[in-house]
Amino acid sequence: MPRLTAALVALICWAGLAIQFRASYANLHDPVTTVWVMLRFFTVITNLLLAIVMTAVALGRRLSPFVLGGITLAILLVGAVYMTLLRGLVELSGGALLADMLLHKVSPVAMALWWVLFAPRAKLRWSAPWWWAAYPLAYFVYAVARGINGDKYPYPFMDVGKLGWTQTALNAAGISMAFLVAGFALVWLDRWRPLGSRRSSR
Repeated sequence: MPRLTAALVALICWAGLAIQFRASYANLHDPVTTVWVMLRFFTVITNLLLAIVMTAVALGRRLSPFVLGGITLAILLVGAVYMTLLRGLVELSGGALLADMLLHKVSPVAMALWWVLFAPRAKLRWSAPWWWAAYPLAYFVYAVARGINGDKYPYPFMDVGKLGWTQTALNAAGISMAFLVAGFALVWLDRWRPLGSRRSSR
């Protein structure tokens, strides 16, 4: 059952990414440019990582609780930021709307349920959130670097041109702090949740 449901989570992510690629390609007409544009977004990068991780689980690879917890936290951040800051900013239709639903709503819920039901429990360390928080910070630096070098900023809360460096840095700090707090909450939940595998992981 853990492998079968992991395959379902992976399928949701791969399908969402494929549909998004098709929708973006219809406007850009170049596969390399399409991939480059898609990789501007935290949503796409995180769903891609989640797809790879859950495909590995579905194929029988035993991944560490640290990796499973980190990717769960990251995809939950995707859903939370979308619902609180980004929902409704762009009017979507067709394939783009379906991809939006799969990548922002369905994959976070699906992965959260998988983690609660099947991830090895009581294995996360209190130091883990500090390491996990490096991921959104690294992405923020990457996305801003693309923006200041002529690319479009993927999200309005990191648009240095409009907000300035101070506000952009404050936004980054706020999101990282929320990610850190959520990470500690995940570790706490890991120690108390009644479900999950008892098997040790590498």
